[in-house]
Amino acid sequence: MSDQKVVVSTTEAPAAIGPYSQAVRVGDMVFASGQVALDPATGQLVAGGVTEQTVRALENVKAVLAKAGLSLAHVVKTTVFLKTMGDFAAMNEVYARYLAPEGVVAPARSTVAVAGLPKDALVEIEVIAKG
Repeated sequence: MSDQKVVVSTTEAPAAIGPYSQAVRVGDMVFASGQVALDPATGQLVAGGVTEQTVRALENVKAVLAKAGLSLAHVVKTTVFLKTMGDFAAMNEVYARYLAPEGVVAPARSTVAVAGLPKDALVEIEVIAKG
């Protein structure tokens, strides 16, 4: 594997709308930008609360990783940004289904509350994965 920085981009997740990449591969590592709950087809935030937004954000992450030839099982580190820590339990329930199903080693994680997120989202999730 080359240590050259290579862009990872898919139409199955929201397009980058600034000077960043959906993800970058360096060797067998993939560093994915944070994903909020934007529907890639419409560019709009999905309806519902933090549960629905966490599902969409993780589906977006999953799509970016798939383009890099990886799955959520390859994720070694996540950072979760919440608009309010009051949403932690609901986010965590969805997160566990996607990133820590039985038999899978859960990735390391940081979770922080932030003052605001793009499009006034309730949750944003970024990941680092190793192929």
